[in-house]
Amino acid sequence: MRIPFLLPIMLVGACAINSFALAADEAPTVLTIRDGKFEPNQLVLPSGVKLKLLVRNLNAIPAEFESYDLSREVVVPGHGEATIYIGPMDPGSYQFFNDFDHEMQGSIMAKPAVRKEN
Repeated sequence: MRIPFLLPIMLVGACAINSFALAADEAPTVLTIRDGKFEPNQLVLPSGVKLKLLVRNLNAIPAEFESYDLSREVVVPGHGEATIYIGPMDPGSYQFFNDFDHEMQGSIMAKPAVRKEN
């Protein structure tokens, strides 16, 4: 009798693991920290999908990628990198900044993906 109860839970878990694996297999979007700036300053990304964001810090001092809009916060060591999973995002603008230097700011513009018609 426990198997019918556990089956929905197992299916949900399998779907979650599968979607996580799909996001992990895709090439990440790269955001670089260099000379006190985010490069690029604005990322344009598709809405509605989970994405892998690789933050590379080319400076010698650490930086903290923080976004209230995305509910993400991670310290990126000097000459290091960090991976952040974001989304799926609704269409719109999402702000981020370096919590160690509030003048260093950027944004993500999430737009619906353009579908090609055959």
